[in-house]
Amino acid sequence: MNDNFPPRPAPSSPSHMRGLLIGLSAGLIGGVAGAALIASGLLPIGQHGTGDKAIHDYIMAHPEILPEAMDVLRQREAEAQIGQIRQLVETPFPGAVLGNPNGHKVLVEFMDYACGYCRKSEADIIALTAADPDLKVVIRQLPILSPGSRVAAAMALAAAKQGKFPAFHHAMYAQERPDEAGIAAAAKAAGIDLARAKTDADSEPVKTEIATNLEMTKQLGINSTPTFLANGHLLLGAVGKEALHKSLETPKG
Repeated sequence: MNDNFPPRPAPSSPSHMRGLLIGLSAGLIGGVAGAALIASGLLPIGQHGTGDKAIHDYIMAHPEILPEAMDVLRQREAEAQIGQIRQLVETPFPGAVLGNPNGHKVLVEFMDYACGYCRKSEADIIALTAADPDLKVVIRQLPILSPGSRVAAAMALAAAKQGKFPAFHHAMYAQERPDEAGIAAAAKAAGIDLARAKTDADSEPVKTEIATNLEMTKQLGINSTPTFLANGHLLLGAVGKEALHKSLETPKG
């Protein structure tokens, strides 16, 4: 395990999770969890009060908010841990960036070419980089959705070694899926040296980068794409251009 990673929290067993949810619904949530419910907007303030009993009563009437509350807590825990390795996360594989490679404002995206929500978010990334010449977007490959995802991720990093990452990245999204035909078409469209790229895709630096990303997200409890890190804020899913822009402009408190 990389010594730069924070200690991994012990995995939650089903019985542990049931006990935690029972504890929440029993009213034992006046501290962090209650604050998370309020801050997330899941518990309306003013309508039901903010004390332990009010929170308990509201949850008992609306148990569907419990999974959302747990997501909020997990996200906050991940943000706390990511602060310890933020510099590592924001340091790209050489060339695997969009926008201004020397920009001082950094947005990180963990993505998978088989992810429809990553594809949906591409237009937001293009718009943000077009609007802000100081924005650097660090693309971190997280191939977790299909066998073709890992092949496409390795080829993307190989394209980065040729200085053609943006062209390949955008060309991959023009394909229907990251299968052999789609990857070959993207490589051709990006104008990369395919023979060299195949060698680089199987190289230790590329393998290490992908393994590091997978281990990093495992430690942080991130298991979905896209996941963004913007100015210390962790955003899960295709949150949209405005949410990304707001996070980039808002210092992490």
